[in-house]
Parts: sequence; C-alpha cells; structure tokens
Amino acid sequence: MPPSEVVKRAAARGVKALALTDHDGLSGLAQAHAAAKATDLRVIDGVEVSVSWNAHTLHVVGLAVDRKNEALIEGLRGNRSGRSERAERMAAQLESVGIRGTLEGARAYATNPELVSRTHFARYLVESGHARSTQAVFERFLGAGKPGYVPHVWASLAEAVEWITAAGGLPVLAHPGRYRMEERERATLLGSFRDLGGVGVEVVTGSHTPDQYGYWAKRAKEYGLLASVGSDFHGPRESYRDLGDLPPLPSNCAPIWSRL
Repeated sequence: MPPSEVVKRAAARGVKALALTDHDGLSGLAQAHAAAKATDLRVIDGVEVSVSWNAHTLHVVGLAVDRKNEALIEGLRGNRSGRSERAERMAAQLESVGIRGTLEGARAYATNPELVSRTHFARYLVESGHARSTQAVFERFLGAGKPGYVPHVWASLAEAVEWITAAGGLPVLAHPGRYRMEERERATLLGSFRDLGGVGVEVVTGSHTPDQYGYWAKRAKEYGLLASVGSDFHGPRESYRDLGDLPPLPSNCAPIWSRL
C-alpha cells in the first residue's frame, strides 16, 4: 500500500502513533506526514534495514531517525543497489524454469522500483496463477534452495546500528521470533546487538505467536532492551495482523516509546 493509504487506514482503525518503516528506504516518509495532517495520527520516521548476520538475514528497525542524515542515506543506498541486482538475478532464474516477465510483474507492485523484494515477486506469481498464496510461492519458488532463491549479503549488524544511531534513531531488532536459531545463537545475537548499541527488540508483533510474547518479554528484560510493538503490516491480504489489532505489551516490559 502507498504510505498515504497506510496512514489513512491506521487512523481509521484508531491508531494514535505509527512508525513507517519501509525496507532500506526513506522515500515514503514525506507522503506519510502529508497524509497524517488530516488525522490525529502521529507519524514517526523509521526504516527497516536488511542485515546479514552469520547465515541469517535479519531486519533492524530504526525509530525516530533523521531522514536527512547523510550516513543513513548513503548506507541505505548501498543496500538498495544490492536489492536491484538481486531482483534481476531472481527474474533470470525464474525465467530459466519457464516463468517469464517476473521482474516487470514484481515492479508493478512496488511503490519504489529500487525496492523490489521477494514479496513483490510473490504477489505477481500469485496474481499470474503460478501459486495460490504468497506462502506457497516461497515454498515452491523463492525459499532457500528453490528456483528463484538468490542469497545476498546485506549490511552488517554493526553497520545497521551505526547508520541508525548516526541519524539519532533507536535501533530495534525486528520480529526476532522469525529467525530460526538455537538458543545459544540467539543469545549471541542479542548480546552482540546490545553491545553494538541496539536499544530495543520487538516483543509483540504480527510475526509472533501469542506464546512468543512472554518469551521475548523475558529476553528483553534479560538483555536490558526496551520492548517494541510492530504490526509488520504490508497489506490487508498479506499480513498476520491489521493495523491497531495487536494486544498490549506484557506488564513487565519497558516500552520503547518512553524514549520517543
């Protein structure tokens, strides 16, 4: 959804504060602020940085960033250039198994042609009849080891935290329950993130199950991290939770918005 539509939907659903956190880009923030002028909604400038750590792709959210900060702008530009190259390679691999036109199809779903992601490819493959759902697309075509999967080296964890901090923002580890890790590796990640300057971790998110809320509340407290809430909303047909639908944080959490 375009940023203006996200803001309108959030306001209509009773949301009072919304951080727009597009992947590796800041271009939607001006549109979000413009749309918010007609509402009571507070828009917080944010971003979601793609990170390569060990064998995993992680996401680090930056909250309350200065969208004019040059260090952040340049860092994100480098990550976006990697996205464009990756999208072209994905399209070529899908064409090699007989699925044509996927790059143009994916771009039609992206509000910014520099930010074509696997999700945009998935939308096109569903709409063009190659799969019944975006989940099925990942299972058949875009997941690791599948025809359209292209690994990529994103920013390092240290770089993502550095860019966000340089822009005056708060680095938050996004939807940690999605990362398939053993407990020891997870502990290493949380400790490294905190020591690099990470401030928060998403506890309640559309990507977590209710059973995970308590687990991540305990981990946040254990590592001295503030707790964040994120819908991870991408669109009404593709997200686990709609805007404004998430429950409150567990009572033992220190909320990230105390710093905003």
